Amino acid sequence: MNNPIAGFSKLSKEQKINWIAKEYFSSPNDAIELIKNYWNSDEKLQKLHDEFIENTITNFYIPLGVAPNFLINGKYSTIPMAIEESSVVAAASKSAKFWSERGGFKATVIDTEKIGQVHFIYRGDTSKLELFFAQIKSKLFANTESMTKNMQKRGGGILDIRLNDKTNLLENYFQLHATFETKDSMGANFINSCLEQFAKTLKDEAQNYSLFSDEEKDIQVVMSILSNYVPNCIVRAEVSCPVANLKEKNIENPEDFAQRFVQAVQIAEVEPFRAVTHNKGIMNGVDAVVLATGNDFRAVEAGIHAYAAKSGQYTSLSHAKVENGIFSFWLEIPLALGTVGGLTSLHPLVKLSLEMLENPSAKELMEFVAVAGLAQNFAALRSLTTTGIQEGHMKMHLNNILNQYNTTDVERLATSRHFKSNAVTHSAVVEFIENLRK
Repeated sequence: MNNPIAGFSKLSKEQKINWIAKEYFSSPNDAIELIKNYWNSDEKLQKLHDEFIENTITNFYIPLGVAPNFLINGKYSTIPMAIEESSVVAAASKSAKFWSERGGFKATVIDTEKIGQVHFIYRGDTSKLELFFAQIKSKLFANTESMTKNMQKRGGGILDIRLNDKTNLLENYFQLHATFETKDSMGANFINSCLEQFAKTLKDEAQNYSLFSDEEKDIQVVMSILSNYVPNCIVRAEVSCPVANLKEKNIENPEDFAQRFVQAVQIAEVEPFRAVTHNKGIMNGVDAVVLATGNDFRAVEAGIHAYAAKSGQYTSLSHAKVENGIFSFWLEIPLALGTVGGLTSLHPLVKLSLEMLENPSAKELMEFVAVAGLAQNFAALRSLTTTGIQEGHMKMHLNNILNQYNTTDVERLATSRHFKSNAVTHSAVVEFIENLRK
């Protein structure tokens, strides 16, 4: 690209594609063909996808898989998972089957409180600001009544508003810290609208507060925004069984397995380098369900990782123990999710995923997501402490290489047989395929 382009967003979809193809690709026609191959043949459906974001040129597909046999709180479910990483869905399914024969998963929503803040600068007497806040607090609620009316009918709304003095962190920095219950919606728009009204009321009322000097009346609102860190919006997922019941094909000595499993978790609890990878495995399950159900996996990621570091050191999200002959494995994570609003009512596959989960409430979806994360973590730790993580990964890696080189059925069979007893590397597989073709 030699020069910037003006008014790109105003171009038609075809014009955008033609400009990109001409500007960046040695074979513009091939690029255009590939882009258009991923369009949906249903024009109405494609238009819907085009309008999810700006400057859309095509669709970027991620596989939507399903993990069956999840026994959660005594009921079987099949969990949809949208993810591109090999073996994640298989691992979740394997964990689901394993625990379905040992009592299943238990999931509990501990709390559903969400948070938003008005960040502002106040230069003056803190005691006067505290008196001022106490006086206007009822107006902050009253002035948002029109926004909260429908949410209140559903049992939600603003729970509380408090004034936080943060001047020990940043000069003259204060905040209105508000908590919310948003029921089955994720609630971002609702929370942000309320916060912006809080900010307006704060500034307007300051102008008329007789105890403030002119400088103190000049409250400067920096921003009003929800927080994706929701440490009081927590769900717990857990499994347990007698240690002896852990025995299966790859676990011949359940006592030894349980001990090594607990040690693996303990290492993640104290070693941040391990904890990050450990928690990434949990997020393989969490993100896949969050994405499949039309929720914001970036917000979930940020909030969960902040929670993992709440003690001042990044640590494991899951925990395990053996006590009185019982093996227990559990996690608690913060999740702000919705089952109404946003993509949940627009994206056809999101609607399909939610229907597959029997149209859960936001609390029920929190349980599904947490269980998927725990199942994924169990699968990873079981592999790490028994056969090793690479056995399953390399099977999928081999399959990807075979697809990449357009192998025939005969070539695939011969290659799979060879690599049952030989290490799978990209170069080794390519060399074997090339030798077959000679």
